[in-house]
Amino acid sequence: MARIEYVGHATVFVDLDGVRLLTDPLLRNRVAHLRRSTPVSARSLRGVDAVLISHAHYDHLDLPSLERLGKKLPVVLPRGLGGLLRKRKFESVLEIEVGETFSIGSLQIRAVPAEHDRSRGPLGASADPVGYVIEGSKSIYFAGDTDLFDGMSELGPVDVGLVPIWGWGPGLGGGHLDPKGAAEAVARIKPRLVVPIHWGTYFPIHLGLTGRPGFVDLPPVEFVAALQAVAPEVEVRVLRVGESVEL
Repeated sequence: MARIEYVGHATVFVDLDGVRLLTDPLLRNRVAHLRRSTPVSARSLRGVDAVLISHAHYDHLDLPSLERLGKKLPVVLPRGLGGLLRKRKFESVLEIEVGETFSIGSLQIRAVPAEHDRSRGPLGASADPVGYVIEGSKSIYFAGDTDLFDGMSELGPVDVGLVPIWGWGPGLGGGHLDPKGAAEAVARIKPRLVVPIHWGTYFPIHLGLTGRPGFVDLPPVEFVAALQAVAPEVEVRVLRVGESVEL
């Protein structure tokens, strides 16, 4: 059995074969100049066995969110970033590199390439970003943040793809997948089911003074249309923040 809940942004709760994983936890209602569109459900944080971090950026490696989960919880992250957690007294930190495989409970998890900026800032830590392929009774690919890259087709096929389709503003910087790029990524990876992530969660406060900005809800509409053109055989399940799907 598997259940996937879209907690928001790149945070996904994966319950597979009794092992509960949380990806890139960003759990705060306000992050700098960004406001969360929907509060995090406490249900999403119960019984987590481990956290998977994809890269160094503040909206993916958020130390206050990790502290909310507790410093005893195992955290897996790219090699070079572990010191950030150890300085804050996290007790179980595993640093990995692309190509490495490790176990969490009955699951085998492989760190795979991602094409994205590696730095946390001009003077911050840096590390090569990764995605993860989680394998048990189902196989699930979590992309983290990535652009298209050579060799992406080697990651599949998988049962489920958790693929980013946007960000948090009305525009999108380089190194990210927009709806069209995300559709091309899905065509290469060939999942049976794709759940779009990294959309609809945060927006700049000044753009939401009169209500939820319209651009927040556009990416999945554009993604579904683009996917229909390049990979119509792939099932899409668009989950809003807090919604889940059972496999």
